[in-house]
Amino acid sequence: MWTVLLLLLLASWAGHTEAQGNKVLQGQECEPHSQPWQTALFQGERLLCGGVLVGSRWVLSAAHCKKTKYTVRLGDHSLQSKDEPEQEISVAQSIQYPCYNNSNNEDHSHDLMLIRLRKQASLGPKVKPIDLAEHCAKAGQKCTISGWGTVSSPRENFPDTLNCAEVEIFSLKKCEKAYPGQVTAGMICAGNSNGADTCQGDSGGPLVCDGILQGITSWGSDPCGKPDKPGVYTSICRYHKWIKKTMGNRV
Repeated sequence: MWTVLLLLLLASWAGHTEAQGNKVLQGQECEPHSQPWQTALFQGERLLCGGVLVGSRWVLSAAHCKKTKYTVRLGDHSLQSKDEPEQEISVAQSIQYPCYNNSNNEDHSHDLMLIRLRKQASLGPKVKPIDLAEHCAKAGQKCTISGWGTVSSPRENFPDTLNCAEVEIFSLKKCEKAYPGQVTAGMICAGNSNGADTCQGDSGGPLVCDGILQGITSWGSDPCGKPDKPGVYTSICRYHKWIKKTMGNRV
């Protein structure tokens, strides 16, 4: 179960932290704290996935990243060193989208999960929620992906610092051509001619277009980074009402 982004997690931690999600390929180190909504899901010292802060107590991630017990790290840049705004908060509740089918690894539909934190995050310029897309992105729109996932594929190489890459939205027709019979209305594809992509360890991370969250890293090609095989993301505009309703029903 992994997604496609271009970031490799923790070079020196690679021996004892195996990422479940995907990476960011063909990217580079992000400017520190330039993605203040980026979070990381950890099980002990093991990076599971990425996530996105959408409220003081709420994080969005991929449904396939759910575990019985894990924590969310906010305000991080270097996974090895303690960043000034870094916070680690335990999870109170993991709410997968109701139609998500966790018994079928081949079905990537509705790969979305809301995480309610046990306490409110301390917000500021380096830790802040991102706005959710109410209107869907258009083909050709430029966007940013980010994560600590592997920066190479198929051989995994996890970076210590958060990586970013620029991609553009693919048309639905082009996306369906890349993955016949696998793409649904709740998905959006993004990539570029250089093979920029999310990958192992990046699952659950953000696809940000014009400062708005348009997607959550879900799945893609294996190996990652094929120019004709874009990364596939859960399309936030399709789930906006469910996200808002779910957050509004819980304190």
